[in-house]
Amino acid sequence: MDYNELYESKTVDFSGIPAPFFLLGLLSAFDNSYQATADAFFGEISWKQVFAIVCIDMCRESPTLRELSQVMGSSHQNVKQILLKLEKKGFVTMRADEKDKRKQRIFLTQKAREFSASHDEQSQQIVSRIFAGIPEEELDVTIQTILHMERNLKTL
Repeated sequence: MDYNELYESKTVDFSGIPAPFFLLGLLSAFDNSYQATADAFFGEISWKQVFAIVCIDMCRESPTLRELSQVMGSSHQNVKQILLKLEKKGFVTMRADEKDKRKQRIFLTQKAREFSASHDEQSQQIVSRIFAGIPEEELDVTIQTILHMERNLKTL
């Protein structure tokens, strides 16, 4: 496949790059692009901090640091740094678990909930624009592919 036509790059020659390497590079480049765009959009906090808030909110109960690290797919140390910044800005609180005082549970504050609510509609519009014209079947295949890649990655 001619990735130069797909990617429309005038700077790089992608010919001869095997599909798995091209896909990994493409995912990394997209992640960087999306992060820069999201950082500018949210302003007050970074995309990684927003992602942490979203992940905390998705958990059935307030997660521990270990649980949140697993959900975010990031190291304990990286997530701890994100949480410390969010705590300093008043978006989360961390309290000892009622059953096991060695564990800390992470809670969203009212400020985090208001922040999410105030950005929800515009976030929905942005995501809709990003995925405009992509059929549901292609999204399903992409999701299945990335989940399969993630399972394979865990075996390394």
